[in-house]
Amino acid sequence: MKIRESISKKNLKSKSNMSKKKYSLGINAKIRKPTIIYPGNKIGNSFQTGHFVTIREDNRIGNNVSIGSHTNIEHHIIIEDNVRIHSNCFVPEFSVLKHDCWLGPNVVLTNAKYPRSINVRNSLLGPIIGEFAKIGANSTILPGIKIGKHSLIGAGSVVTKDVSEYAIITGNPGKVIGDIRKNKEYEI
Repeated sequence: MKIRESISKKNLKSKSNMSKKKYSLGINAKIRKPTIIYPGNKIGNSFQTGHFVTIREDNRIGNNVSIGSHTNIEHHIIIEDNVRIHSNCFVPEFSVLKHDCWLGPNVVLTNAKYPRSINVRNSLLGPIIGEFAKIGANSTILPGIKIGKHSLIGAGSVVTKDVSEYAIITGNPGKVIGDIRKNKEYEI
């Protein structure tokens, strides 16, 4: 829960303070045009983007992170070291991407259970993607879902429930079809 507390809505800053904020960027960054990085981000070393990436304010992004073209990273997100986010992904506010996880092309993470509800901003809860988890292309992860470490989400899956460590998930809604440790062709 400490991760959630560090990015809670209580930490949101007013937009009027945004112009006073700067962002920090580590060494060896490759930022391709026309990427937009808002003020207030803390970005580690060897960071790279594709083209047309938008990174909103107040995110913590680790070392060796790669974000593909046309991806949107909203605000107040934690992205740990060695994370790969493919092209055309959407990562909403209050999401956490643990080290070495991977999001395939067109993955959509969500954070609003009832998007047009009254006070929706007070109930936003992004997913937590565990260490070394792989999310296949065109998958959707619903709000507040925890994806266990080393799990594998098959392409096109819609994940509606928490996923245990090492689980293989496919379908809509996503269902467990195996354990990645039992797959001899997959290297953990």
